[in-house]
Amino acid sequence: MGLFDKIKERMGKTKENISSKINNVIKSFRKVDEDFFEELEEALILSDIGVVTTDKVVDKLRDYVKENKISDPGEIKQVLRDILAEDMQAEPLAITKPTVLLVVGVNGVGKTTTIGKLTALYKSQGREVMIAAADTFRAAASEQLSIWGERTGARVIKYAEGADPAAVVYDAIDAAKHAGSDILIIDTAGRLHNKKNLMGELEKIDRVIDKAWPDAQRETFLVVDATTGQNAISQTELFNESVKITGIVLTKLDGTAKGGVVCAVKDITGVPVRYIGLGEGVEDLQPFDAADFAAAIIE
Repeated sequence: MGLFDKIKERMGKTKENISSKINNVIKSFRKVDEDFFEELEEALILSDIGVVTTDKVVDKLRDYVKENKISDPGEIKQVLRDILAEDMQAEPLAITKPTVLLVVGVNGVGKTTTIGKLTALYKSQGREVMIAAADTFRAAASEQLSIWGERTGARVIKYAEGADPAAVVYDAIDAAKHAGSDILIIDTAGRLHNKKNLMGELEKIDRVIDKAWPDAQRETFLVVDATTGQNAISQTELFNESVKITGIVLTKLDGTAKGGVVCAVKDITGVPVRYIGLGEGVEDLQPFDAADFAAAIIE
């Protein structure tokens, strides 16, 4: 099953939320006029695409309609899909050897599970992956990663509970260098973004990576629970103040009607969505494709 079909099947709540609102607007009008745009704007905002992104999308739509002299509301959906896809599009993620992938996020978003699934994905591509269990505040995190390590054949570097996370990262980098690993994935504690000491710890880890492996490609993924809707944007902005977020992983998209936030994240923060979680299985963490996503949620 391709991404387009998976999104259609697994994101039924979001698809229904967005498509039904747009379809209702289109059915209610015989021509594309200012009243039509106002109704469409309200529908998109209520679909969790948000005010800022909706304003930009509708402005682009107005310009296109005027330029191409479109009067039939039925022609709007395809144009809307194209605009949203373009706004979500990003340069493809190209991971080279060696890459250090730092994974951050607040508690309860599925961060450790996401790391396990990313490991399985990269291992299936023939890459050598090592994992650093730098969440030393939660014993279960190291245990979870150890299970994923056994399942995928990836070595896990871990210390006792309460150890210095930066020391775990330093030793993991040393081990990854000696092993010739392609990718080192680093787990971090689930940080509440309003706690300065925890953000400070994250900045310390970031500095250790820069100094210990300066020639490695750097990626920092923020894992966000899609059920929080527009809160995904504020989390991205706040984490970006401490470490440069290069990609977003949106989990639990299969269980929410708030998936419209995917359309807004890159527009507002500049950070692209790299992966989306569409279920519990390993294969349900999928690389994000903007065109497939836009086409699947707006039927």
